[in-house]
Amino acid sequence: MANITKKNIVEKVSTRTGLTQIDTKIVVECFLDAIADSLKKGNGIEIRGFGRFKIKVKKPRIARNPQTSQLIEVKGGYKPVFEPSKDLKKRVNDALIGKS
Repeated sequence: MANITKKNIVEKVSTRTGLTQIDTKIVVECFLDAIADSLKKGNGIEIRGFGRFKIKVKKPRIARNPQTSQLIEVKGGYKPVFEPSKDLKKRVNDALIGKS
């Protein structure tokens, strides 16, 4: 299985909609920017039937450098995460289990 790039998505959407690839690229980039902007503000995004994008809080912790065994402090922060919907999980499993 190969990864799909933004270019592949633009080509597929352009073919299905009849829009030019330039117009489709603008739409796809605006969609991704809207998701990123919402997450930067701390807001989650729910796309019914697909999944949720949300921010997960990472607490500060002490970790060990595996090369030196030295303890280091890792700062806390935020991490964007994606949770697929039940429908998306089912569609993926149905498609991939059928290929096995």
